[in-house]
Amino acid sequence: MSDNIPFELQEIIMKKLPVEPLIRFRSVCKAWKSLIDSSDFIRNHITQQKQQHLLVRYHSLLIRYKKYVSIADIDDDTDTDTGTDTIPPSVVNLVAHHTDSSHGLLCSFSETDRKAVIWNPSIRKAVDVVLPDMADDEMYTIVLGFGVCRETTDPKIIKIRISSDVEGLIPWQVEVFTLSARVWRSTYSSNVPSKFVIFDEEQVVVGGVVYWLANDRVGAEDGHDNLIVLFDLTSEEFGEVKLPDRLAYNNCRLCMFKPRESPVVIEGCVEDYKRGYHVWVMKDGVPKLFEKLFTISGHTPDGSLVSSVLGFRKTGEALVELQPYGSVGTLAAYEPYSKAFSNLGVSGRYISVYSYTKTLLLL
Repeated sequence: MSDNIPFELQEIIMKKLPVEPLIRFRSVCKAWKSLIDSSDFIRNHITQQKQQHLLVRYHSLLIRYKKYVSIADIDDDTDTDTGTDTIPPSVVNLVAHHTDSSHGLLCSFSETDRKAVIWNPSIRKAVDVVLPDMADDEMYTIVLGFGVCRETTDPKIIKIRISSDVEGLIPWQVEVFTLSARVWRSTYSSNVPSKFVIFDEEQVVVGGVVYWLANDRVGAEDGHDNLIVLFDLTSEEFGEVKLPDRLAYNNCRLCMFKPRESPVVIEGCVEDYKRGYHVWVMKDGVPKLFEKLFTISGHTPDGSLVSSVLGFRKTGEALVELQPYGSVGTLAAYEPYSKAFSNLGVSGRYISVYSYTKTLLLL
């Protein structure tokens, strides 16, 4: 940029640029580096980034370690095999149980290693966080969550210790780790629940709120009462979302995603001896107001099995794992209107997909 262009105008232009050139521009001059590294610039840059990317993790058939593929979520998708040399070693070597994403950051948890790794795949930077008090104890269940606070863009890790007391007399022990302070502390919340619920490992973050699927095995007469537990990352208050009766009293496998920034529940079940996946979206954030979008048949026209739903593209297409007879899994996109499957060119075992936008957080 020319020195004749006012610095304020330079800032406006740079806010609209993608992450890769901004990383290079930090070496141009001290003024640009100071601007790009500032918390205000990073916060405002996040709001300008609309392009979604998909990070696919899987085990290749030819090698034992994990591989990663980054897919730009656009119509003319091109796959970029990032290998493991561009992924932080702390992520590659982590015995991850599950991974969550928020504001371009991913957080991989490992109860085995007793740590979490917060990392930004766009700038290839990671931060290790020790998870305290993770010793095995049959009397307690540990629930972990991650999200970036919408107001402060400060990454937070939530650790919930739930007593196995079915009477629900012992309040949850909730601790929050904020990356800016780098310490664990008690939550600010005044409404910490005490009910005994079983959490699913999967979570989604929408609008600064973390959502977990959970099951109240004590509250329901038939022993199955599915619900969603939420945690506001700003107020640190807990809440619940009641599911419609079909999902609340359901023995089918449920999982949750967030296409187009709305919580979506996938109901995987077998009906009339046929496997299928019903896609339900929560409307306007209203509890118990869910609308069924479409159903994915468990079998493709060529005889492949849809073994699981892995996520969604920004276009609304579902990402699924196909398993041809006697073969390994393949990542494919399902278009709900044409009911067509398109192969995305990734095959292997233990396929996982995480959506993210490119940001400068952790810079």
